[in-house]
Amino acid sequence: MITIQNYVKAESLEQAWQLNQKRSARVMGGMMWMRLSRRKVQTVIDLSGLGLDKIEETEEDFRIGCMTTLRDLELHPGLAELTRGAMRESVRHIVGVQFRNTATVGGSIFGRYGFSDVLTMFLALDASVELYKGGIVPMREFTVMKKDNDILVRIIVKKDGCRAAYQSQRNTQTDFPVLTCAVCAEQGRPVRAAIGARPGRAVVVEDEKGILAGGITEESARKFGEYVSSEVTFGSNMRASAQYRSMIAEVLVKRACLALEGGASC
Repeated sequence: MITIQNYVKAESLEQAWQLNQKRSARVMGGMMWMRLSRRKVQTVIDLSGLGLDKIEETEEDFRIGCMTTLRDLELHPGLAELTRGAMRESVRHIVGVQFRNTATVGGSIFGRYGFSDVLTMFLALDASVELYKGGIVPMREFTVMKKDNDILVRIIVKKDGCRAAYQSQRNTQTDFPVLTCAVCAEQGRPVRAAIGARPGRAVVVEDEKGILAGGITEESARKFGEYVSSEVTFGSNMRASAQYRSMIAEVLVKRACLALEGGASC
């Protein structure tokens, strides 16, 4: 159980950042995972009063505030249209509606959790994060950055005409994923696949060999799945072995590719 000494509802990002420079402070998201930890926190910083719980749409992109809930991602019509349903698919298996009504995007992304469906989806979309002091950083760079005391403000997803599909494998419906997979294709760029729950954090593999350049077919989708699996390092834990994850990755990538060709995530 977590023990909290002080609670501060931040009045500005600057105040939140200043408070967060102390080792004993923590930024509070939905408190879905933090509350389960065994630690003493001197100061918890609440960002809920800063208007960062919205999904804003511009002509160029979607800007998703760090306090936006996973349920908001699931129900947002603009993100559903942009990703052809893949965004909804990436979160709908996460525990249950009550959980998704509270868990925040910022908590999922800043934690860089290996099991994060959300991180896998945003990596495939080639999204960026906006940090209060660090500025805008590509998600791929952010995932490998050393954790610091900056504040994640929002996630930015470009409207680049991508087609996306999402797949995951779970031992039971609402359990942590055994493996997550998101595939995205956009004009003028190689198809990219993000693989998460390896059980490490998600990584991206691009079709640098042009396996899908001639179009997505059963055969090319299978070969791309094999290629992605060969490029990713898998590990074992209580949910699955590394060998099983490698085999599942081939299947999920193939399914996601074929879903792209069909125009919708399945």
